[in-house]
Amino acid sequence: MVKIVRFHQFGDADVLQLDELPLAEPGKGEVRLKVDAIGLNRAEIMFRQGAYLEEPDSFPSTLGYEAAGVIEAVGEGVTEFKPGDRVSTIPSFSMKNYGVYGESAIVPVFAVAKYPAKLSPQEGTAIWMQYITAYGALIEYGRVKSGDFVLITAASSSVGSAAIQITKAQGATAIATTRGTSKKQMLLDNGADHVIVTNDEDLPTRVMEITNGQGANIIFAPVAGSFIETLAKAAARGATIFEYGALSMETTPFPLFPALQKGLKVQGYTLFEVAGDPVKLEKAKQYIYDGLESGKLAPIIDRSFPLEQIAEAHRYMESNQQNGKIIVTVT
Repeated sequence: MVKIVRFHQFGDADVLQLDELPLAEPGKGEVRLKVDAIGLNRAEIMFRQGAYLEEPDSFPSTLGYEAAGVIEAVGEGVTEFKPGDRVSTIPSFSMKNYGVYGESAIVPVFAVAKYPAKLSPQEGTAIWMQYITAYGALIEYGRVKSGDFVLITAASSSVGSAAIQITKAQGATAIATTRGTSKKQMLLDNGADHVIVTNDEDLPTRVMEITNGQGANIIFAPVAGSFIETLAKAAARGATIFEYGALSMETTPFPLFPALQKGLKVQGYTLFEVAGDPVKLEKAKQYIYDGLESGKLAPIIDRSFPLEQIAEAHRYMESNQQNGKIIVTVT
């Protein structure tokens, strides 16, 4: 028997429970992991709440995109990996079909990759969601280059940290935002060139001051809602606003007049555009491997919780206190 996190109805973090289940066997094209560590993501909170892009087909439901562990068994047709391999999971599957929260996880073979030996399991489970999400917007589509100004909102999240690191690796200027002053120095320490405290400063005014009136070439934002109108005012001519989330849960208006005046693009984006395309995914993985090897990319771990405190870990993520990745340790 193994402990698996499931929820039997939508709700707050208290609906998460540890269920004792028989050890399952991987099917064709699948592998089974003995899980060492789990990386938490905002998408899993929304999935638990019934507010994500997709919902479970039935209850009880598993959840979770990112885990690091050791392969225990492989299913029919799997030749790329073998028992004993240290791997972590790439969010390239539907949580309607797979979930990794627990002592054991079965995932499709296309969703696993070896992580660098120098990384711990906690670090290994903190690379794919954040770096592929940032890579897709900034590199695959945004083509960030030296001299660009990149505005990164919600910058203290793991994806925000990844975006700062990728921006710096490309030689561009990273402008991070945070609502209060408590995270300002931390963001500067994490590599941001400038930090705008939105509760105290006017964001478009500060961006224009930093960029000498040009505005931000790329805006990387997960909040959406009416905040997009503020972002449009901070944008440069011909800029792209990448919206990769909907944290505000408000209706998001289209900023028509700034878009017309500046020729703006507003692009909805998720990492599945990269993770679901084998060619794009291989390019992303190589970029991330190279960045980890050079030290330009380095996952930031905020805090770890034991598996038995999975509900508390979710509540901590919802409190927005974190700086980087929240980890749940299994062993």
